[in-house]
Amino acid sequence: MSKPAPLIYDALTEESLATDASKQAPSMQDSAVKTVLIVDDEQPARMRLKAMVDALDDYQVIAEAENGQQAMAANERLCPDIVLLDIRMPEMDGLAAAAQLSEQDQPPAVIFCTAYDEHALAAFDAQAVGYLLKPVSRLQLADNLAKAQSVNRSQLANLVPEPVGQRLSEECLSVRTRSGHELLAVSEIRALIADKKYVSAYTHQREVLLDLSLKELESRFSHQFLRVHRNALVAIRHIRGLEKCEDVSGQSVIRLEGSDITPVVSRRHLPEIRRLLKTV
Repeated sequence: MSKPAPLIYDALTEESLATDASKQAPSMQDSAVKTVLIVDDEQPARMRLKAMVDALDDYQVIAEAENGQQAMAANERLCPDIVLLDIRMPEMDGLAAAAQLSEQDQPPAVIFCTAYDEHALAAFDAQAVGYLLKPVSRLQLADNLAKAQSVNRSQLANLVPEPVGQRLSEECLSVRTRSGHELLAVSEIRALIADKKYVSAYTHQREVLLDLSLKELESRFSHQFLRVHRNALVAIRHIRGLEKCEDVSGQSVIRLEGSDITPVVSRRHLPEIRRLLKTV
């Protein structure tokens, strides 16, 4: 089935928008199709994203916009399921647009597509469910679109009652994966281990890289993590015991629930760990 041409929304042509939108709305038999709004001030970038979305069976581009203001107007009229949103744009940038979208009763899922890596954490503070660096690959786009499907509008709305981004920044971290940036629940992390320039977060199933230093993480999550070594923090809730290494070093290591990793405990931190274990 051929897909209709997308609409470049212009605030001065509301009548045209309303007419075109009624033609573009998916029919009842296409209810499983997720509608997508593409927002980028550069036409080549929009064209490339549209071509990649069009190649996927379960998504339909229903509109395009050149800036945040056009995106807000198009969202109000068309109610897309997903917004692919650039960050640096004239008039209203993507972060401002995403913050406004997140305050709506039924916000769409927002996926940022940008060339600027430093905006990652701010993007998630604006309630984004995905973050892709340009040039976006087809695999990364498909993966993030699939994740956006799993976060419905009511779930996103439930994240918003507190000041925008506050709850996310307290409960989640922006992490780098092969699919781009995504959110990781702090409660899933067993240990944070520093190695030269990077910090790795270890969960029950995987290891992911963080852009924050161990010192920053310790300060931000002081009630959830305990320092056991100059290069390691462990999740207090997941500590299960203290063991002596069988080798000649005689060092002590921490046993963590749901993880094979056993961080070494330095001698200066041993007394605190032992006191904590007596209260568990």
